Amino acid sequence: MEKQNLMSSTFTLCLGFSAILNLLFFAFLLNSSNHSSNQLSWSRKAAQEAEGVSSLSCSGHGSAHLDGLISDGGKPVCECNACYTGPDCSQFIPDCVVDADSGNPLFLEPFWRKNAAKSTVVMSGWHRMGYEFEDGSLISKQLEKQIRRLHKTVGNAVTEGRYIVFGAGSTQLLNAAVHALSSTTGSSSPAKVVASAPYYPVYKSQTELFESSKFKFNGEAASWINNSISTTASSNNFIEFVTSPNNPDGQLNKAVLKGDNAKQIFDLAYYWPHYTAIPSPMDEDLMIFTLSKLTGHAGSRFGWAIIKDKDVYQRMVDYMDLNTYGVARETQLRTLKLLDVVLEENGRKMFDFGYEEMSFRWEKLSKILSSSKRFSLQELTPQQCTFSNEVRAPTPAFAWIRCENDEDEDCHAVLKEAKIIGRAGHVFGAQSRYVRLSLVNSQDDFNLLQHRLEMLVFKEKMANLMAGVSLGADSTIKKYNLSQPLNTTTVRDGNIDHHSIEESEESSAGLMHSTLNILKILF
Repeated sequence: MEKQNLMSSTFTLCLGFSAILNLLFFAFLLNSSNHSSNQLSWSRKAAQEAEGVSSLSCSGHGSAHLDGLISDGGKPVCECNACYTGPDCSQFIPDCVVDADSGNPLFLEPFWRKNAAKSTVVMSGWHRMGYEFEDGSLISKQLEKQIRRLHKTVGNAVTEGRYIVFGAGSTQLLNAAVHALSSTTGSSSPAKVVASAPYYPVYKSQTELFESSKFKFNGEAASWINNSISTTASSNNFIEFVTSPNNPDGQLNKAVLKGDNAKQIFDLAYYWPHYTAIPSPMDEDLMIFTLSKLTGHAGSRFGWAIIKDKDVYQRMVDYMDLNTYGVARETQLRTLKLLDVVLEENGRKMFDFGYEEMSFRWEKLSKILSSSKRFSLQELTPQQCTFSNEVRAPTPAFAWIRCENDEDEDCHAVLKEAKIIGRAGHVFGAQSRYVRLSLVNSQDDFNLLQHRLEMLVFKEKMANLMAGVSLGADSTIKKYNLSQPLNTTTVRDGNIDHHSIEESEESSAGLMHSTLNILKILF
């Protein structure tokens, strides 16, 4: 009996031990499965490299990149922003000329740094190696779907019942559109390509570069109004570039030419809530947009056209097929990832960031130039914005500056002398009294531009004071040391810290305070 009980106890013990072992075994398998699913394999090294490069701060005045230069020690090298130098970009170049010519949209870079995890793309070495997508097309259907959703969310363009073509930025699509529209005229004479000055200079230079028997650039649109509406001038066919908001002056342009023999290409690169109010969705036959002005990713070279007519669409597709055979799959994947982020919170997150930054810059610029009689800004009218549901003042990408003094006929030269490089007005088909200044560059660029303009306006005020001062006020002038060169501690470049807008503001406030004190004493 005792032996039987002992065997029973032993059996029970073994059974319990076996059950425990099985539980431990299954727990191990489950843990291994979860660990395996969470463990990076082939992408681990790529992620580590990307994190390592992006962790280099470059003193906040530059960046390191995976495709950048490598030091002798095998480490990435900082690529410094303009006017900064040194291994870590910490050294400011005092006499540096600020580049306000380029429209490099780096003002959105801080947004993407804050959204690094959501906007990062990890791509395998075998990602879409073939020419076409699975359906034989050259465009990502998911990306096309997101583009349509984007326009519906923002309310800036009608896409229902329209065709969409992808291109390498809007630049490629502009000529594809000219080619497609000129092929529909049925005329033996070339279509006249026109625009309203001031116009984006690429319209002229690109049309002249690709000039053929089908189209030719013919300058100012307004000079052809009578021809476009005349029934006797049917041999004259027109293709008009309409830019809204306009580059360079930010105006919401409309087509000038009317009639059956006038066709339009609407360049809507800047028709987004961070540059302008969106009064209503654009509903035109051919509209072109670009990623560079939407998200700031100019280097990705991606744009799209929204087309109403099927024949025009097919001609543009044929052009793209023969020109580049579509847009790189890597570019389309990155664009898709970026648009996913843009569409978060119904687009408010990114567009609010962009609008606030551009509003801040326009506020600073307007404040500086409002006290000047030598320089003036373009007039911009606030409008109701359907996206934000409020009245908004335009905050365009560029300032369109006019030199008002009779002797300042070459405004570009005037600003260049003040160490500011803009784009001359004559490049846009306008007078040389105008110059375009970019406001979308990096924060460092804008800080320096702000400082240079402050100095320019300050010198204007001092020159006016010196010219109007009587002999009796000479002692007052000496008290403020106005006769000495403008390289004192108060205004010297080397002592202006460009690391933040706030510090630049303090310097500006000091200069303006001194000026106001002098004005009060003299007048």
